[in-house]
Amino acid sequence: MRLSLSVRVAESFQDKARLSIPFSELLEVARTSGYEGICLRASVVSITSLPEQVREVASLVGLSGLTVSMVTGDIDLAANNERAPDALRNITSYLDLAETLGTKRVRVMMHHEDDIPFAQRAADEANERGLLLCHQIHTGTLFERVGECLDLLGRINRRNFGITYEPANLLAVGEDYGPEQVKALGETIFNVYLQNYRLDPNGTTRVKTRRGPLPVTPVPLSDKSGVNLDRVFAGLVEIGYEGWVTVHSAALSDRPVQEWVREYYGVLRPYVG
Repeated sequence: MRLSLSVRVAESFQDKARLSIPFSELLEVARTSGYEGICLRASVVSITSLPEQVREVASLVGLSGLTVSMVTGDIDLAANNERAPDALRNITSYLDLAETLGTKRVRVMMHHEDDIPFAQRAADEANERGLLLCHQIHTGTLFERVGECLDLLGRINRRNFGITYEPANLLAVGEDYGPEQVKALGETIFNVYLQNYRLDPNGTTRVKTRRGPLPVTPVPLSDKSGVNLDRVFAGLVEIGYEGWVTVHSAALSDRPVQEWVREYYGVLRPYVG
């Protein structure tokens, strides 16, 4: 397994359009901390960025020695709003962005049954270019629970359409996230995202689910009152997962971004070997 850092660590929960520190500084702290990859989002580069801007970001990442693990090509995908599934209807620009950035993984989202044929066509186009479409296990989408993921993957029926495994979102909807769930998804896991929530009736934020909003409190990755990483990695080891493990935690306000970047590397490094 290889560790990647999402630029989300320098975004706030409320503002997904910009970083709180310069991108070049975030790359440097990621590199010096020991990460091998960087997960890019529209707060840095998107399908609406000018070609020279995309090339500049690709150059900065290359000079840092990091690899782009995945790209989220617009703000709507990052926000998981009603326009998030539109990427499947115009996948070409997202694939172009991924190729320029040198990544094989492209994030997509689905909200409704009528997104399925668009997902199939998008996956076919991506497959022609050797690219993977990754749908995060995410509250408020069709991929909210493991059983739903397996059903939808079977109906989409494309080998390059898979899952970004995200245990905190399973925890938020009251579903187990441990070894059995990881094994159930098996080789459909193309990527792993790690953030952490604690279920909390007085939570500081609410996550949108298909069954209504749920209050949670974001906590550090090491806090076992939320996700227990031992259980997550036990499953990943059992299936022989060798892909990216990405810190997907948004900025927590009590410490500088740079400190969280280093701390999360220290938390995860013993698990990946």
